[in-house]
Amino acid sequence: MSLTLGLCQWAVGPGGGVDAWAMRLDREVAVAVRHGAELLVLPEYAPLELAGGAVPDLTRELADGVAAAPAALEAARAVARRHGVWLIPGTLPFAAGGRIVNRAPLIAADGAVAFQDKHAMTRFEAEEWGVAAGAPPAVFETRWGRIGIAVCFDLEFPHLVRAQVEAGAWLVVSPSCTDTLAGFNRVRIAAAARAMENQCFVGIAPTVGLAPWSGALDVNRGHAAVFGPVDRGFPEDGVIARGALDTAQWVFATLDPAALDTVRREGAVRNHLSWPAGPPPCPVVTPSMHVPS
Repeated sequence: MSLTLGLCQWAVGPGGGVDAWAMRLDREVAVAVRHGAELLVLPEYAPLELAGGAVPDLTRELADGVAAAPAALEAARAVARRHGVWLIPGTLPFAAGGRIVNRAPLIAADGAVAFQDKHAMTRFEAEEWGVAAGAPPAVFETRWGRIGIAVCFDLEFPHLVRAQVEAGAWLVVSPSCTDTLAGFNRVRIAAAARAMENQCFVGIAPTVGLAPWSGALDVNRGHAAVFGPVDRGFPEDGVIARGALDTAQWVFATLDPAALDTVRREGAVRNHLSWPAGPPPCPVVTPSMHVPS
């Protein structure tokens, strides 16, 4: 069964609380639904704009985000039910077991919810914000089969995504938030690499725009994109869809998991099948004057 994926390049807006954010979310989802999207992905920390104030304040924004997270989740569940779509409404800092984790909800069309935490933390999150590593990668059962979520930095570690693919994920989506082109390009390159090496689909959805009133989301660079295998039946550069850099918009792609089954069997290469079982031994070799005959 094919899936129409919608990836949002979310322009960070001024803070206004949960109600204002929920109204904006509803409008954005309505746009995507008109384009036929069935699974919608917003960027990492996109809902954190609800905690913004008149001046940047990292500490207050994090505390307000944690306090508002349960209400924001309920608002997003209501939006998903109202429009009958599956929705990842971005990520929010959630209090969990005495820690703060960066958590992505996956909301089904009936409002049922599951969560994927960010597992590999950036220096900013760990050293300046005190956001802790969350649960390791999982896969999620959906009406289109199993999918994975790799929150931003997690996408840059092949073994994390590989675990999801080996557990049956044919699509991995990555909500992201980067404040430099270098940061965005790490996510973009990682997405293309994960799609190539696993012969799967990978979609990225970033925050975009300038928000000088926010300490956490002041500068946002990037564009949404969908990548697939670099092989027969797919674009020669692996790029299935992409948006305009630093521009608020939706990016859509209709994806068929059966196409992955075909390329894994009949492709020019079999990256998915040929993945090594584990890292091979790596001996240290010293050059020698003796040349074996």
